[in-house]
Amino acid sequence: MFRTRLISGIVLVIIALAVIITGGPVLAAVLAGISVIGLNELYRAVGVEDKGLSPLAVVGYLGCIVYYMIVFFGQSAYTMTVLTALLIMMMAVYVFTYPRYRTDQVTGAFFGIVYVAVMLSCIYELRSMPDGQYLVWLIFFASWGCDTCAYCVGMLIGKHKMSPKLSPKKSVEGAVGGVVGAALLGVIYAFAVGNRMGSQANYVLTFAVICAVGALISMVGDLAASAIKRNHGIKDYGKLIPGHGGILDRFDSVIFIAPVIYYLAEALVGRF
Repeated sequence: MFRTRLISGIVLVIIALAVIITGGPVLAAVLAGISVIGLNELYRAVGVEDKGLSPLAVVGYLGCIVYYMIVFFGQSAYTMTVLTALLIMMMAVYVFTYPRYRTDQVTGAFFGIVYVAVMLSCIYELRSMPDGQYLVWLIFFASWGCDTCAYCVGMLIGKHKMSPKLSPKKSVEGAVGGVVGAALLGVIYAFAVGNRMGSQANYVLTFAVICAVGALISMVGDLAASAIKRNHGIKDYGKLIPGHGGILDRFDSVIFIAPVIYYLAEALVGRF
């Protein structure tokens, strides 16, 4: 299992490097595809997608694609319009197929669009910013860097359980190690790329703060994904990635912190 997980992880890193470095329509298309797969995983978990064709799920998938189109064409001002129209369409499906769906399935379908598609699209938004080719990696340093550091510290000195009922293996010591480790990765990265960025600002403190805050939020994202799985009695969202599970199992914290890193970068980068 460890070997399978390691090989899958290496392949994921290579693909992420290629896609994010390329950026543009390639990145937008890949994120849209990942979002649709993630939606499918979530919809199956919460009962929106059944064995047959689910009109409610189809509306969600189409809404996801339309949303990425407006993001790609730089029309983010229409985000609320698209989300409002999508909610109306889902309510129309709810009404005209009644009693096929319950209220919680409709709210779950709409929640999935925001949770997966909208939040994940912030990777593209950040990549499209000035110096975005450098800033976008802060998402992965904060997420995957925190995971790795938290795991190592927790294995070595972890004693106090952070959330014993939800995730008994996670410790407070591991959480602190994850935040500190992510901040240190941000500092190292700032020294590596700071002089290549447009502004002459000092990025050391900025990147450390962004990665530390992102790491804190990433743990909430990880636990939130676990809570959804526990509520619906499943171990993994899918089996797409050998050794890791589904898209939501591997990208749960990335999805959660992408908008956080994006807005922090907009607010802080170049200001100090």
